[in-house]
Amino acid sequence: MDEKQVSFRAGELTLEGLIANPGGDAPAAVVCHPHPIYGGSMYNNVVEAMLAALWQLGYATLRFNFRGVGGSDGEHDGGPGEVDDAIAAMGNLLAQPGVRKEGAVMAGYSFGAMVAVSAGYERAEIARIVAVAIPLAMADARIPDGASKPVLLVSGERDSYSPVAGLQALKSKIGDTARLEIVAGTDHFFGGCEAELSRVIAAALAS
Repeated sequence: MDEKQVSFRAGELTLEGLIANPGGDAPAAVVCHPHPIYGGSMYNNVVEAMLAALWQLGYATLRFNFRGVGGSDGEHDGGPGEVDDAIAAMGNLLAQPGVRKEGAVMAGYSFGAMVAVSAGYERAEIARIVAVAIPLAMADARIPDGASKPVLLVSGERDSYSPVAGLQALKSKIGDTARLEIVAGTDHFFGGCEAELSRVIAAALAS
């Protein structure tokens, strides 16, 4: 799907992104990128695999650079500011013509998955969360008490940052609304397995 460059406000900052909008009451999905300190940006193989899955299902999407990354204003904030960035990105996408106001998805990869979980539970307009390779080995995911939104957890079977045992425990903590998918033969970076990752995400979201 064709994407166009956009800029939007997140508090006092201006952030850059790429939006794809097929119109026709398309559901919305924001995709958050991996850790900026380790070179993460919206131009990432896993982000693009996630987008491919969402486009297959007809979503309007917005990927963007967190504060301090690429052409986005500001500096890395270690998490809280990036959650604000993701919420602002969703607000921008939902305001676009032809984008459905209900059923929005907040998605992210690695550090972006942590951000997506926090932002997804914070905003009522976000109906579903997709967390790919959430780095449980580095930080605990914050799941509010009584959380009921559907959460899709996806990881590679050899991912030491997002270990299967930790994901199973997180799935149990979230409860019946969580779904866990493990991609065989790959690690945290999904090199060479992007198509399979897209297939798994699309199948899970469509079911």
